[in-house]
Amino acid sequence: MNPEQLADLLARCALHDQAALRRLYELASAKLFGVAMRILRRRDWAEDVLQESFVAVWNHAQRYDVNKSAPMTWMSSIVRNRSLDWLRRSREETVSEERERMFEEIADEAPGPDMLLQRSTDASALAECLRGLSHGERQSLTLAYYFGMSHLELANHLREPLGTVKTWIRRGLDRLRGCMSSGLIS
Repeated sequence: MNPEQLADLLARCALHDQAALRRLYELASAKLFGVAMRILRRRDWAEDVLQESFVAVWNHAQRYDVNKSAPMTWMSSIVRNRSLDWLRRSREETVSEERERMFEEIADEAPGPDMLLQRSTDASALAECLRGLSHGERQSLTLAYYFGMSHLELANHLREPLGTVKTWIRRGLDRLRGCMSSGLIS
């Protein structure tokens, strides 16, 4: 890597020459990746920083002054600064994630007062709607949904024809749906 060639490529990058950026990457990326790896010690982070750094080189190539520093020194300082920023950002994100986990651990999984009130209200409304059903409908629905009985099991248990049990369930569900949506018992 000769400094004059790198300086020329940086000058061409300042003119938005994509081929120059590609060539600059081919020549300098391995060394710059090494700089990022020494600071970050994680390959995935170093890869991200290298990419960000080349975007910065592309965007700020017109600021490079050959009289102030060598091209590799200038690009290395960009990578170093980006790496340090990355570490600060990662530390801040880690602290934030740790705080979040702490609050999650403290948070009670039990339903809050608003949820308990809603459940209580829903249960009261359901109980009221169930009272408005016929005995056969209420018994069929209770055994089917609370005890998991099939239609055939219900028919055998209640000693009623299968068609009657199916009708009780269908009508009972229709009446419950109407009652719960309107708040009225029919």
